[in-house]
Amino acid sequence: MKVLLVNGSSRKNGCTNVALEEVARALNEEGVDTEIFFIGNEPLPDCIACGKCRETGKCVFNDVANELAEKAKECDGFVFGSPVYYAHPSARLLTVMDRAFYSGKDNFFFKPAAAVLSARRAGTTASFDVINKYFSISSMPIVSSTYWNHVYGNGGEPDGVQEDKEGLMTMYNIGKNMAWLLKCIELGKQNGIPAPENKKVLTNFIR
Repeated sequence: MKVLLVNGSSRKNGCTNVALEEVARALNEEGVDTEIFFIGNEPLPDCIACGKCRETGKCVFNDVANELAEKAKECDGFVFGSPVYYAHPSARLLTVMDRAFYSGKDNFFFKPAAAVLSARRAGTTASFDVINKYFSISSMPIVSSTYWNHVYGNGGEPDGVQEDKEGLMTMYNIGKNMAWLLKCIELGKQNGIPAPENKKVLTNFIR
């Protein structure tokens, strides 16, 4: 089993990465392989609603969004991490998720996921809600913890996160809970319990 932890921060080794490393530590203790995937800090194009991904199965902009969608094929679970900007996640992360979830949606269905946030003070719960919506419309079980999934980086530096013992405990518990859920899903597969077949009806479509 493998979990992909996506770092949506502009800083590869910032506060968000500390949170993801703590989740990964708990997963590794349970025998789950992990990879922390930094999406980079270069400008990225938004989805332009061209519809080409329906024909080709990948986005016309061949960048980190396609790389994420491709990696998702081989992963069993996901953690998406982001700093909080004006009470919302990183726009870069949302751009990547928009395009990866549109073009490679089949690679995410029924795989457990969690969102983790880093902030100085407020805006984490609003950001948490935004990322969770990607999971909820993709039939992905949302992994919970023992408090809101966020850490407080005192001074905005990685060392400051180490002082947030409750936040780090929350990250650790996400890893333990995800490992438990992944093992339950695997046991279900071994006993002939497949994922359900979803039906979808669109009542309208506004372009």
